[in-house]
Amino acid sequence: MTKIAIVTGSIRPGRQSLTVARWVKSFADQRTDAEFEIVDIADFQLPVWDEAVPPSMAPGTQPHSKAWSSRMDEFDGYVFVVSEYNHSITGALKNAIDYLKPELQNKAAGFVSYGSASGARAVEHLRGILSELQVAHVRNTVLLSLFADFENFSVFAPTEPAVASVDPMLDQLLTWTRAMEAVRAGQFTLAEVAA
Repeated sequence: MTKIAIVTGSIRPGRQSLTVARWVKSFADQRTDAEFEIVDIADFQLPVWDEAVPPSMAPGTQPHSKAWSSRMDEFDGYVFVVSEYNHSITGALKNAIDYLKPELQNKAAGFVSYGSASGARAVEHLRGILSELQVAHVRNTVLLSLFADFENFSVFAPTEPAVASVDPMLDQLLTWTRAMEAVRAGQFTLAEVAA
């Protein structure tokens, strides 16, 4: 069965990331086309990236690196819950991603974002980062506004348009996840793609 991680993007006290991740999972759990799990980056207590060489050159050697790498490697695709800080992704999410490369390559990702501009700017930054890691990211995105989808900027209360956007994102994600599974399995050669 295809496995999708719903990855939190914030570790700070009072964060909404885990609440939003649980909301996404409530939709995902109604599906029968994949298994979904929440992966909370706060659980891994990752220090600022502290390996001697990049993950593209060698696996991490620190216990926290190995645990994080192993967990993320279990999945075929990802939903990143992206909170926007200063027009970009959180330092915690960028740091967590910096520990990875082979674990993510030729996999797919979707996004659920929130912020004053619905997290759209953060998602655009994350798309560039994931492109470098050879992650296929889908167009459909769940955009949550702090002004409309959170009461008093703190209590998560998604509007109907937000609710309606979850399944289309998951649909695209599962399509691309299956396509990337075929790529990882070597079902396509460069000659076949070029033909």
